[in-house]
Amino acid sequence: MAQDKKEQIKEEKEVKKIKRAFTGMAVSDKMDKTVVVAVESTKIHPKYKKRYKVTKRYKVHDEQSVYKVGDKIKFFECRPISKEKRWRVSYEKKQDK
Repeated sequence: MAQDKKEQIKEEKEVKKIKRAFTGMAVSDKMDKTVVVAVESTKIHPKYKKRYKVTKRYKVHDEQSVYKVGDKIKFFECRPISKEKRWRVSYEKKQDK
């Protein structure tokens, strides 16, 4: 009985939280180690079924200050870094160039 509970706890610890990831366009790079990224998504109006674009801006942590305005950026969720920053840049694509 006690071992069953220990096995369950181990299994729960092994399960990783799925991190959200987005891709967007850099809108501003004026802050130090931070890039503002605009992510565009399409929504459908519930009554009229018309599609419309919604843009949301995220403050993303860019430790190396590599990205500039107009770059396409892939970023993922992380622990809170500051009041508004909860996202980190994924440097996979930028290093290939």
